[in-house]
Amino acid sequence: MAEELEAERNDIRDDGRRPPRATVGSYRVEEEMFGKVFDGKVLGRIWQFVRPYKIQMFIAVAAVLIFTGTQLLIPLIVRYAIDNGMTPTGIDQNALLISVGLFAIVILINYAASFVQESVVGKAAENVLFDMRRAMFSHLQRVSLSFMDKTEVGRLMSRLQGDVNSMQEFLETSVLSVGDIALLFGIVFVMLWLDFSLGLLTLSVLPVLFIVRIFWLPRARKAFMAAHEANSVTNGALAEAIHGVRAVQSMDRQHVNFTLYNDKATANLRAHLTASKYAQVMVPIVDSLTGLAMAMVVVIGGSMVLNRGLDVGVMVAFLFYIQRFFDPIRSLTLQYSVMQRAMASGQRITEVMDVRVDITDAEDAEELSPDMDGSVSFRNVSFGYELNQPVLKNVSFEVKPGETVALVGPTGSGKSSAMALIHRFYDVQSGQILVGGKDVRSVTQDSLGQQVAMVLQEPFLFTGTVFENIRYHKADASRETVIEAAKAVGAHDFIMALPDGYDSELDERGGNLSLGQRQLISFARALVADAKILVLDEATANIDSYTEMLIQKALVKLLEGRTGLVIAHRLATIRGADRIIVLQNGEVMETGNHDQLIAAKGLYSKLYNLNYASFDDIPESALAEARAAQSAT
Repeated sequence: MAEELEAERNDIRDDGRRPPRATVGSYRVEEEMFGKVFDGKVLGRIWQFVRPYKIQMFIAVAAVLIFTGTQLLIPLIVRYAIDNGMTPTGIDQNALLISVGLFAIVILINYAASFVQESVVGKAAENVLFDMRRAMFSHLQRVSLSFMDKTEVGRLMSRLQGDVNSMQEFLETSVLSVGDIALLFGIVFVMLWLDFSLGLLTLSVLPVLFIVRIFWLPRARKAFMAAHEANSVTNGALAEAIHGVRAVQSMDRQHVNFTLYNDKATANLRAHLTASKYAQVMVPIVDSLTGLAMAMVVVIGGSMVLNRGLDVGVMVAFLFYIQRFFDPIRSLTLQYSVMQRAMASGQRITEVMDVRVDITDAEDAEELSPDMDGSVSFRNVSFGYELNQPVLKNVSFEVKPGETVALVGPTGSGKSSAMALIHRFYDVQSGQILVGGKDVRSVTQDSLGQQVAMVLQEPFLFTGTVFENIRYHKADASRETVIEAAKAVGAHDFIMALPDGYDSELDERGGNLSLGQRQLISFARALVADAKILVLDEATANIDSYTEMLIQKALVKLLEGRTGLVIAHRLATIRGADRIIVLQNGEVMETGNHDQLIAAKGLYSKLYNLNYASFDDIPESALAEARAAQSAT
């Protein structure tokens, strides 16, 4: 791997760019959600999180200003000790004792102010970040699926973790910046007060610093922003590669994916090295100016002392102040990169929290009654994930209370989209969907979610115990209810075989269970939910025949007294449905029970024969018709 990485580095052209490569997946070069570096709205949004802790922040600022005042006093005490305690006639012990006492008082005040500032700012910053993380997480739980469908997990994680950490660094140093600015102006005032001409001479080096910063600032800003973009792209590529590791290994794509990721990582490295260069370049410049200013004071101030035009104590105080004068400049220069990262991070964080929630409760939304009858009605429903690409076209059908209706059709015919609309994951573009006689847009999402339970093709289990996963939809369910549900779907035996039974911990996404076992747990979860409407979206597609037999028996119990909507490509699972609706290309083609549709010899009959007859037994004409039906979508 080391040789491969070296080869990648050597593969960079003379102009610093890498030769064009093929890309795969969702790797993108540009970050979609970046804007201006400085934005008053961003600062205003950050202040909303800081406002609850403004008293603590004011205390911290006051402590920093007191700390700054003690730093300004120390050179003046040194000056007093030299000029009054060490006279040509001898040592004045009283003056020295006064100086020692002043030193002790100032040092104690300095320590107390520093302790208060560090402790208060640290706690306030942690609380602000805690609130910010909670707000982001809460919002991301409510954003519409249309946003989540288009957003990379890695980039969201970058915002939740990396950007929030950048804000922490900024909050902890911002108060220090106030102190640095106060110290800078305080030193200028004191030096001009001590000796106006020597003070002006010392400040004469500042124009050089300002000229350098004029050329440095725009380039540094651009470099810091580019580093953020590169980091976000790299995180997105890493998350995608990790999520797709099974596909990567099964197709022997490790080397190719390494090359693709290395492109992103190399660009990220280059961007951060550039940003680091701009962050550090000002430090040696400031150090050089410090040395120049001190040399000027020593030479010119020394000659003034020899000519008795300046007290020794004043010149010594000047040397202290010059040393301290460039410290806040150096500190502010380093904090500029922190501020730039924070501005970019704050913008990215606020833009995540400003993502529009498309699916919201109407102002007059009412609770869907728990006693509603469980009926479902599609009335001239049209829907598409893009406005000009409809998935469902004028679809209408009725599902009576307690009826089990199956939706079948070729891949891409709109079956899963129709089921998602029932739960109102998306809103229809035209038409109406009624649940229990109420338009889903006129009832609260919480009450709708309580009455619609879904079992998907890919069961998602959370880290936690089996017991917690089964009652995930209904957190107040008792252990007896959970066990009864598990027994009803045939999951009890394998659960009891686990090391701790229902208290066994599951790995991420239930990785320590087979796919069939995970699906059985999701069936038990749906049963515990006790919803009036049960949606099974390809729920048995990945289950072996024996487990499917158990599921078929469990479905009798599961659907008892409930309205069932079933999607299945394995048509044997829906032969017993009360009614079957056949979709093709987003339109309803046929409706009836299994026997009626087989007798009609339409699309359902062709799909059924294609499912359960051997290819040698199917006439070529039937195969051609089935292929045509599939390709039509």
